[in-house]
Amino acid sequence: MVALVLSAIGVAAFTDAIHSWGNYHWARTSNPFTLKLGDNVSSAWDAYLGTASADWSLSSVLDTAIVPGTALRHRSPNLDCSPVSGMVQVCNTTYGKTGWLGLASIWVSGSHITQGTAKLNDTYFNTSTYNTPAWRNLVMCQEVAHTFGLDHQDETFNNTNLGTCMDYTNDPDGGADGFSPDDPSNEHPNAHDYDMLETIYVHLDDTTTVGQTTSSGPGKSNVSNGVDGPEVAEWGKAIRTSSDGKPSLFERDLGNGNKIFTFVIWAK
Repeated sequence: MVALVLSAIGVAAFTDAIHSWGNYHWARTSNPFTLKLGDNVSSAWDAYLGTASADWSLSSVLDTAIVPGTALRHRSPNLDCSPVSGMVQVCNTTYGKTGWLGLASIWVSGSHITQGTAKLNDTYFNTSTYNTPAWRNLVMCQEVAHTFGLDHQDETFNNTNLGTCMDYTNDPDGGADGFSPDDPSNEHPNAHDYDMLETIYVHLDDTTTVGQTTSSGPGKSNVSNGVDGPEVAEWGKAIRTSSDGKPSLFERDLGNGNKIFTFVIWAK
């Protein structure tokens, strides 16, 4: 199965009812707040980034704004997608046969998210299995949402779709070819996702980590051409597995209360 990765400081176990990363959130002094999504994606992905941004901006506590990306060092195949403090960088390229379809990473200091990245691996999206609007919508929607502090609602691939991109599935568009004939699409958020965001951001902070421009710190991810290649060492230790038995969450301790957590959903 496809591999999707998210990074953050500290992680709490999720349940069907609560799918947040514990108390991890962007610090801000008012709601709704606006989180910038740096556009480092190719034209093949622009519409999907736009859809994800519009979908998540329906939240009562969060708006997203697509801005020119600043993580683009070199175009394919050497896009490192380096993080930038105070915002989320969204990137795509042919990262190679790494085993993962998408990666989402967040850096946290204490309980506050300070930066995030979302990466989409065109090595798999250029194949007939994943080169569909449904797969592109699901993975873009989920990767971006992880950077808000959202976890998965469900990590079982072969069951009925929950109608949210925060649900693992083998059939993102649902319907007759899914687990059941009336499976809903998993391409967009559902009401429970928006409710969860309201819970995560119910309290305000006396400071902000949104829109700052301080040093991004460690976390650069390079292109890897081998499955489970050198980049896995950058993710730290595996602390959770999904229903397929593969590690789905990694933790890297940077010291002084700073960590990176990495979610992974593997591709077939």
